[in-house]
Amino acid sequence: MRLRFLFRLVLRLVLSTLLSVAEGRGQAVTAVDPSGTWLTEDGRARVRLERCGAAPERICGYIVWMKEMADAKGQPFRDRLNPDPTRRSRALLGHQILLGLKPGPDGRYAGEVYNAEDGKTYGVSVWRDSAGQLAVKGCLLGLFCATQSWTQTRDAAIGQLLGVTGDTAGPVADPEWAVPRQPAATAAKARTR
Repeated sequence: MRLRFLFRLVLRLVLSTLLSVAEGRGQAVTAVDPSGTWLTEDGRARVRLERCGAAPERICGYIVWMKEMADAKGQPFRDRLNPDPTRRSRALLGHQILLGLKPGPDGRYAGEVYNAEDGKTYGVSVWRDSAGQLAVKGCLLGLFCATQSWTQTRDAAIGQLLGVTGDTAGPVADPEWAVPRQPAATAAKARTR
């Protein structure tokens, strides 16, 4: 059984390396904006991808709907495994999972994804497979990778966050990706000009 597992692991690594080399031989492609709302492959969540507030050249992603939003006691699921103790009480619904993905010359956006199931951050790249399909490739240590196919949604599910990021009815950006807030005096001065 161990030999079979080891064989599969080695085979996956070889195939992954070959695919990476083959992809690198093509010409540079302009990244196609992945903005929109996407249903994850397992159907457990919808993730909204949009331009990051503090860095509009990048893409950020937020959980805007979850199939199961609360535990057996009716309490919202929390980010209890986050390595930052100040974030452990935040609800999973509405929190940021894709962290500032940069467009690349290969037509993909790459950066980091936060996994609340283990409290860790991993490398990720996303690209449109077709008009309504998004490929999401997550990697551990850059070697062990898996790709999912997410489907674009255009309807609103019951309980889905529809508000603008940062508003009470919308998802919440991590501070480093949020739109910088102006002090009240500066904002009032800007309005009077």
